[in-house]
Amino acid sequence: MSTWREEYQGSAEAERLTFERLAQDMMDVQVKAKKHGKAPAIQRAFHSKAVFSAIDAKLTFVDDLPEEFRAGFAQPGASYTTIVRFSNANGYGQPDYKPDMRGVALRVKVSDDEFHDLLATNFPVSHARNAEQFVAFAKATSGGIFSKLAGLVQLVVKFGPSEVIRMLRNVTTARKRKVSSVALESYWSRGAIRWGDTLAVRFILCPAADAPSAPEPSDKDPGYLSNEFARRLDRDDVRFELCLQPYVDVASTPIEDTAVEWLESVSRPIKVADLTISKPNSGIAEAFTNARVIDELSFNPWNTTDEFRPLGNLNRARKSVYDASSAHRHVYRWRTETPLRNRVLGAIARQGFLVINRYIEWHKLSLRLSLLNLDAFRYVLREKNLIDTEVYEAPPTARPVPPSSVDETVRQARTYDGTFNDLSQPKMGSIGSAFGRNLKPVFEPDQFDNPNPVEVARELLHRDTFIPARSLNILAAAWIQFQVHDWVNHARNPLGKDDVIVPLPKGMTWQSSVGGPREDVMRIASNVAGRDPVDGQPPIYFGNAASQWWDGSEVYGPDSKSANLLREGPKLRLVDGHLPVDMRGMEVTGFNESWWLGLSALHTLFAREHNLLCDELRSRYRNWDDERVYHTARLIVSALIAKIHTVEWTPAILATKAIDVGLSSNWNGPPANDWLTKLGIWLLDAHALTGIPKTLPDHHGAPYCLTEDFVTVYRLHPLLPDDYCFYNHANGSKIADKGFLDIQAAAADDAMRAFGLRNTLYSFGIAHPGAITLHNYPRSLLALERDNEIIDLSVVDLVRTRRRGVPRYNDFRTGLHRPRLRSFEELTTNPADIELLKKFYGSIDRVDTVVGLFAEPAPTGFGFSDTAFRIFILMASRRLQSDRFLTVDFRPEVYSSFGIDWIANNNMTSVILRHCPELASVLPRTGSAFAPWRPILPNSTMPSMTGATP
Repeated sequence: MSTWREEYQGSAEAERLTFERLAQDMMDVQVKAKKHGKAPAIQRAFHSKAVFSAIDAKLTFVDDLPEEFRAGFAQPGASYTTIVRFSNANGYGQPDYKPDMRGVALRVKVSDDEFHDLLATNFPVSHARNAEQFVAFAKATSGGIFSKLAGLVQLVVKFGPSEVIRMLRNVTTARKRKVSSVALESYWSRGAIRWGDTLAVRFILCPAADAPSAPEPSDKDPGYLSNEFARRLDRDDVRFELCLQPYVDVASTPIEDTAVEWLESVSRPIKVADLTISKPNSGIAEAFTNARVIDELSFNPWNTTDEFRPLGNLNRARKSVYDASSAHRHVYRWRTETPLRNRVLGAIARQGFLVINRYIEWHKLSLRLSLLNLDAFRYVLREKNLIDTEVYEAPPTARPVPPSSVDETVRQARTYDGTFNDLSQPKMGSIGSAFGRNLKPVFEPDQFDNPNPVEVARELLHRDTFIPARSLNILAAAWIQFQVHDWVNHARNPLGKDDVIVPLPKGMTWQSSVGGPREDVMRIASNVAGRDPVDGQPPIYFGNAASQWWDGSEVYGPDSKSANLLREGPKLRLVDGHLPVDMRGMEVTGFNESWWLGLSALHTLFAREHNLLCDELRSRYRNWDDERVYHTARLIVSALIAKIHTVEWTPAILATKAIDVGLSSNWNGPPANDWLTKLGIWLLDAHALTGIPKTLPDHHGAPYCLTEDFVTVYRLHPLLPDDYCFYNHANGSKIADKGFLDIQAAAADDAMRAFGLRNTLYSFGIAHPGAITLHNYPRSLLALERDNEIIDLSVVDLVRTRRRGVPRYNDFRTGLHRPRLRSFEELTTNPADIELLKKFYGSIDRVDTVVGLFAEPAPTGFGFSDTAFRIFILMASRRLQSDRFLTVDFRPEVYSSFGIDWIANNNMTSVILRHCPELASVLPRTGSAFAPWRPILPNSTMPSMTGATP
């Protein structure tokens, strides 16, 4: 007997990527089956209609089991409870009298820790040679008649006429034979499986030789096969024999080509076990009840042990493809069909805008053209700039225990660590999941210190004179840090372990730790690697120490232990309306690193909002326990924060009409009275017609994650001023002048309690943040103490970006589909900056990403560059679109009717006024709460009211 082996198409990883694409295609087949089969919901892609099921059949191995077939659970006389499901092969759930193949699925229970799924159909060979043929054929032959005709043409182009004819002949032959009883059919496995250490086999489930005959097939009864099986069981047990065909050689019994039949003349079937299906103790009625339970199961040949794992390309694909199909059916994953008009007209529009943008920048177009252009940008970025960096199993591995059903508690509440947002991939976006990429990383160790980041920071970044952003207030600066702490956190090693060593300019020294020596190098704490390098990959992949979802984790904590310490019943713990402090004087909240008074104000505000919501929910839903109240309040607060960021903060910092309308449409859909814009979107992107919260989750081809490129464009430290003035909100009188270091770390709580939330918010509301530009990096961040480490954050921003493999600026912008710059003069018009850039970089291609983003002139009204904006339009929508709780589960059943109304009717202004009503007169009447507030003139400058002339 020859030795068998598997042969991968390319590599195991290449196959995995192919299988993921095929899984998406199979979900499309399910969508078509629902549409054209008139099914009420997504069903199995195949074998959707159960003919008969049994929950307690017995699989018993023969006493004289040949030695070569004894492996694992397959031992002489061993008997196991087995679930059995007979089915019609079609995905439409059609009547039993329709021409079709039949199938059987077995789940053999060896123990609570070991199961084996065996799947077979009543035709000895597959029509497809491999997984790609199988899925392509399924996709081509699903849908209506025109869809099938077009699909067959595509099959001919892809595989050639002879292969298509062979597949059609095979399927036609398999389906045309009438079946009188599923108890009298033989069922062959699709491909081979491993059997023990050395064997590869295909298996056949054959009816017992003495099985009674059946009446002629009915041509009227849609359930005749079910009824016939039930009558048969009423008379006696139904028995099958499990037979194995051993591998012989690659030509006659191929492992990889499932379209070749293993002839019995070449490999004689050998009986190894009996399958006995008995009448349920409580009668046939119980069998039909059990069928409903069994129908919810997801059979997969990879539910087994390594000794019995599936073999061959088609089988290797079945793990991911079947899992995706099952998740789709169980409403764990979603797939929506893109209308034909969108596919055709959208492609034409994108090509048109590609030409237009060569001559006119998008923000200089008319409003409606700008909106459609932005939609085209986003489509291209989704197609080309979502790179998954997680490491997955390749090749697939066996799993002795099938995936369990999802716990009901995680269906209606966010988990603390971000797991189970995507029910089909529970770890997606959770703590520890990898940062992805928008651009292919560039790892250049020899360029880490070229040019010297300390000199670059000193000459190009450091603030000489404060440059204000006059369209914003300081709350806008605090807000983005508040959000970033929810989204991203690169865990750091303690200083002294794998430090990043940065050489200093000649004659300069640095003290890297409190009380440490001064040295001629700067030591920076290194990031904790997300994984060991794989296949020689560079060490540039990191896990996120925060949940990547928009879940308010900066307020609520990253895990159950932290979250529970912050709670008192359903409420967040506050002391006299303020956050509690620890022994160091630091305010206690979900995330308090890089802490300062701006963060203290926002954390305090939303902690109070949470507690108020708990009271509101308790008064309306008196039968709710503390957990339901807490988690619902958290959902409401998190969604309200997401809404504020989407429709208020972003249009404030990107102050153009197109962004205002576009971001509002992201949440609410296009304006109701703007029929022309709605028509354009209907023609090009129908999924954008309703607002993301009314759509289904969509990861757009790559599992959800935030990216290293996203982290880079949110290095917005110039927003922070160095100096702050605090005023009385009631009369405008000055309370205090403070530097940033006076209101950060433990000093923040003292300042919050001294000034109060109202005065703090007012003082920030009337003051400007810094502009995001060169020469405006806060002096306060140039020697900042953090966890016993002393850092120059301007240097850290450059060093981190280089060492994480983010491409340099010119490659960064061209990777985001912007024209490549040929000279420094195209980057900036400032002569002094041009000279500095030439001095440090020599070539425009060597400019640091952070430096380039700050140097690039921003479009009118924009607070940051158009290049950074490309990352934003991709990831801002993605944070909403991928999140189950901001799409399909953004509904009253989860949030409560009160919660949905609360989110719809509130914004940043109403949150502030709810907790600080005295600020009503100073907040902008029509603008965002992140726009400058109205300052109150101090009383001493006001004329006397007595006899005064107004």
